[in-house]
Amino acid sequence: MTIHTSFLHQAIELAVDNVKHSGGPFGAIIIFNDMVIATGVNRVTATHDPTAHAEIVAIRAACTYLNSFQLTDCILYSSCEPCPMCLGAIYWARPSAVYYASSRFDAAAVGFDDSFIYEQLALPADQRSIATQQIVTENHSAPFDLWRQTQEKIEY
Repeated sequence: MTIHTSFLHQAIELAVDNVKHSGGPFGAIIIFNDMVIATGVNRVTATHDPTAHAEIVAIRAACTYLNSFQLTDCILYSSCEPCPMCLGAIYWARPSAVYYASSRFDAAAVGFDDSFIYEQLALPADQRSIATQQIVTENHSAPFDLWRQTQEKIEY
């Protein structure tokens, strides 16, 4: 068994245990220096939070542990291929690698189908099923103008 397989088994066991406790079938762990620093399971229904996916929960915990908003030199292991939201969070967190066990197609086969989201993201904003429209106000650029002028900011 490789180190990657071992960590994936841990993520899968988290997912299995979560299902046994009425949670979703997803688990994730984050490794730093060959040590598990954070775990996460799907908490969407338990917390009434649609963003509480296993990867997001693990990223939040790992960032708290590291006292950082980036996961430099960390590896994320997930029981399943991350959804579009989780992928976005992963790219913002910047781990060095992501490994997953089941595919998004495996997830879709049991009702967790993200294909609609992938399709919607590919459309121009005005063609999406949820009304999305830019309204340019006179002060729309104020936050960015201030950011640009601020000398003491934390770049990310």
